[in-house]
Amino acid sequence: MQLVLEKRAERSNTIALVSPLIAIGLTIVTMTILFAILGKNPFLALQAYFVAPLIDSYSLQEIAVKATPLVMIAIGLSLCYLANAWNIGAEGQFLIGAVAGSWIAVKTQGTDAGPWVLPAMLVLAAAAGALYALIPAICKVKFGASEILTSLMLVYVADLLLDYLVRGPWRDPNGFNFPTTAEFDPVATVPLLIEGGRLHLGSIIALLVVAAAAILLGRTIKGFEIRVVGAAPRAARFGGFNANQLIILTFAVSGALAGLAGIIEVAGPVGHLQPGISPGYGFTAIIVAFLGRLNPIGILIAGLFLALTFIGGEQAQIAMKIPLDVTKVFQGILLFYVLACDSLILYRFKLVFPSRQVARGAG
Repeated sequence: MQLVLEKRAERSNTIALVSPLIAIGLTIVTMTILFAILGKNPFLALQAYFVAPLIDSYSLQEIAVKATPLVMIAIGLSLCYLANAWNIGAEGQFLIGAVAGSWIAVKTQGTDAGPWVLPAMLVLAAAAGALYALIPAICKVKFGASEILTSLMLVYVADLLLDYLVRGPWRDPNGFNFPTTAEFDPVATVPLLIEGGRLHLGSIIALLVVAAAAILLGRTIKGFEIRVVGAAPRAARFGGFNANQLIILTFAVSGALAGLAGIIEVAGPVGHLQPGISPGYGFTAIIVAFLGRLNPIGILIAGLFLALTFIGGEQAQIAMKIPLDVTKVFQGILLFYVLACDSLILYRFKLVFPSRQVARGAG
């Protein structure tokens, strides 16, 4: 008897709908076992991760703050993935956007610049992220280079550039030799929505991005083109759709959204440029995109869920001394189960009983 994967005659829409829920359930079961191995009470640990942040108003704000960059980046990545273009370097585009936008804040520091500063930072960050994303896209279209490798390697370039700037020319001379810029002027910071909290205007921008993506994919020819090129490349060619142009477009939009998320994070919750501004938003957003089924509304829900794991992980570290790295383990296991469960959309398990050959002797 063998258990094999058999290709389905057609795509299972039911499995596609429940696959994320199955993945989350399997992840929670796995984490329960991991907590027990670590010598922690699994029930209390899961409560700290998933319940405690939801009953505290400040933690709810923090979930929205964490979800903002995740959702914005994941929306851009979903456009790439729907078009069968694999942008893995959103983390680098996030960092480049943060650096480019911060350049204006650093240069206008203490000059009494007007309210034009923040809009200029946002525009420059989005443009920088788009241009940075175009590097792997052009390499893919012109030279056939793997966009997965090139976009991923550019993450390290962006990270090292940021590190050089905050330790060198942009370092705050009054910052006690810490690798950070001076605090941004008020005109260079994202306005808060709630006094005394950290919820900022970037969360509204993220919601507008979700709405724009939903309209693009559901009600425009370009959205139809993105879906057709990714799902049926041959039919797309017969329809006159240019896959190479779409790779350029989706990478540019994805990079722009990642860059915009980068400067919103720096000019919002952080308030200055420093190393480690991202706990891995660009990579976690990949999980958000697939968990949300590459659908804008699904991505919004998935972004809030992954943000909950960030905040819950911090609370579990404080309350139960659970290492913060366990959050990354959780996210990695979740991605594994999401991809594993997605295979059931096109395949199904089947028990195969090999036939027995009975030897027949003569006479």
